[in-house]
Amino acid sequence: MGKRRLEDALKQIDHPVEVTYRCFELDPTMGRDIKENIYERLAKKYGMSIAQAKANTQRMVQMAKEVGLDYQMDTLILTNTFDAHRLTMFAKTQGFMKEMTERILRAYFTESKHIGDHVTLTELAVEVGLNREDVAKMLAGDEMADVVRADEQTAKQYGVSGVPFFLINKKYALTGAQPAATFVQALKKVIAEDEITILNSQDGLNCDEDGCEIPKK
Repeated sequence: MGKRRLEDALKQIDHPVEVTYRCFELDPTMGRDIKENIYERLAKKYGMSIAQAKANTQRMVQMAKEVGLDYQMDTLILTNTFDAHRLTMFAKTQGFMKEMTERILRAYFTESKHIGDHVTLTELAVEVGLNREDVAKMLAGDEMADVVRADEQTAKQYGVSGVPFFLINKKYALTGAQPAATFVQALKKVIAEDEITILNSQDGLNCDEDGCEIPKK
């Protein structure tokens, strides 16, 4: 949801912005095959009832609908996402980072796919244009694991404790799925700060590759 709102904001900014996705696990200790559903996990984690967990989740589903996303929380499959992160970083080396990120998110939140399963991840990778054999080999080993852990260590240094977390120019941070207007305001602020303001008068000697222009009196 935060990703989609950022994308909506970028359409309103007349300035090139480069977006890079980084790795972060909410629960690195989570197993690959989880019997609990999302409501049971939330109820246990936050000490609430199943009904309260469903109500809270439904609010998120409604917010997702407002930006064109279809979250199917009733059938969402909880799993460890480390290998999904490894796949995204591998896709980045092939020029498919954005496509792979979008595909995994849709598979998880909308299609209720098991994104901890290597067969599932391989099929998703092939869909975005990656080589099946290369992906299967990567997932079978520990390739890209160091890259994922390095990102997670960087996140700790920045004090990241939840997602989504947006860091702009390594200086400004936005946490949570902020409204598109908030992203627009933040991006415009950073862009304005990066612009060079000419403070000198027009009376100085101005030189370029063609020579020097003598100030007119």
